[in-house]
Order: sequence, then C-alpha cells, then structure tokens
Amino acid sequence: MSHHHGHHSHTSNGKIGKNLLLATLLNFIITLFEIAGGILSNSYALISDAIHNLGDTVSMALAYFSHRLSSREATPRQTYGFKRVEIIAAFLNGISMLIIVLFIFKEAWERIQNPEPIHGLTMIIVATVGLIANLLAVSFLQHHRKENLNVRAAYLHLIGDTLSSVIVVIGGIFIYRFHIYWLDPILTFIIGIYILKETFSIIRQAYLILIQATPPEIDLVKIKKTLENIPAVENIHHVHAWKLNDKDIHFECHIDLKEDCRISETETILNHVKAVLKDDFNIEHTTIQFEYNCCANKAMIY
Repeated sequence: MSHHHGHHSHTSNGKIGKNLLLATLLNFIITLFEIAGGILSNSYALISDAIHNLGDTVSMALAYFSHRLSSREATPRQTYGFKRVEIIAAFLNGISMLIIVLFIFKEAWERIQNPEPIHGLTMIIVATVGLIANLLAVSFLQHHRKENLNVRAAYLHLIGDTLSSVIVVIGGIFIYRFHIYWLDPILTFIIGIYILKETFSIIRQAYLILIQATPPEIDLVKIKKTLENIPAVENIHHVHAWKLNDKDIHFECHIDLKEDCRISETETILNHVKAVLKDDFNIEHTTIQFEYNCCANKAMIY
C-alpha cells in the first residue's frame, strides 16, 4: 500500500513538472509573438503585455526549476539544499521588471504627448492569439493549482496575463474602429500599474526573506507568552524566526527552565514546545536550547 502511494506521488510530481514546463514554454512563445506584434502594430500596450508575459515566464520557469530542485537532497556543502536560489532569482527578476516597466512608462508618456498611428487590426489579432495561448496555459495548471504553492503562484500569474490580454483586445477593437490612438498609452499605464503592484510585492517578500526578517505572519511576543505558559518553562529569550524560502519558517530560542533537569527529562518539554509551535503557529523547523538560570541577558531579542 505504501509503495503504491509513493508511486502515485512520484507520477503526480512528474505530471506537475511536465505541465509547468509546457506552460512556461508556451508563455515564452507568446512573449516573443507579442513583442513582434507590438513592433509591427506600433502598440506599446501590446509590448507592455508582452513584458508582463515575460515576467510571468521567468516566474513559471523558477517554479519549474525549484520544483525540480526541491527533490534534491541537502549535502554537507549545501545543508539547506537550493531553496534560497529561488528567492534570489525572484528578487533579481522583480528589480529587472521594475526597470523595464519604468522605461515603458517613459515611452508611453511621450506617446501621449505625440500620438502616433497604430495598426489596430494587427493589435487585435496578436492579442487574441496571446489570449487563446494564455487560456491553454491556464488549462495545463488548473488541475494542479491546489497541490503545490509554486504551481498556484504560476497559475495566478497566468490568470493575470489572460486578463491583460483581454484589455489589449478590447483596446485594439476601439483603436481599429474609432482611431483613438491615445487609448494605447493609457492601456500601457493600466497594465504597467498592475505589473508594478505585483513586482513590488515580489521584491518586498524576497527582500524580507533575504535579510532574514521575522515573517510578517509571525508574532514573536505571542509565541513567547504562549511558550511561557508551559508549566516547566520559566522564560523564553534570544528568540529568532526567519524564512528559508517563501514557505519554510525556522525558529530558534533559549528556554530557561524552572527546575534543574537532567537532559533526558527535557525530552517531554521539548515535544510539548514543538507541538505548540507546530499547531498554533505552523512552525516545524526549530532549534531549542534549554538552560537553567545561566543566561545573564534574558531579553527576548538579543
């Protein structure tokens, strides 16, 4: 029975990896197609949509490679494995997206001041093809979106791409029908603002993880009070909490005990502490140091 479950899990992981790769390649092809279409139609809205697609292609490629790397064992040289690589890449991806969007804003502003003719029909055709391809990529990941956090993030990126393609198609129809060329840079700003919102969120999350800040969802004061309610515990101090990647929370602290216990007797207390951290705060990676009245400084943060 156990063997069958393992085989099923391996098959499921293999299918997730395959579908992530297909969605990534499809998104990259859409990006190239839309950049070419944007140049041919003279549409910055189409190019900004392509840039949005490019950012999401990189995000999905990260999801694919981190999915592959997650199965690799930690080594004496890489004791945490390769989980941080994903965060560094996400941070650099966010910074590069920010620079590209600001450049496109500059070009769009110049276009508002000096409107140029846009080939609306080309814009409609290219954006429609992009929309269909996005919907196809969404279908690759739809069944896996609840299985894996990485896949869910990639799925949400694709939904965003699909919505921006819809905006460009509608804009293209108005430009083609009514020749309102100023609509193109306006659409560029709308899509760009959405990209900036997503980009700032990615940069902020990655930055907080890289500087090992306390995760926003973790309340250290509440953890300290909760653990100090355990009968054997006198004081919790030298507390640290950080994230290794976007989901693994690590926690360490010193626990001053009320009585001078043998090491073997602390096992029960340790299990109690770990159970509280896991059940109440969703923390599974812990390093606990037991003491008995030996730390001169018992501040929570030290």
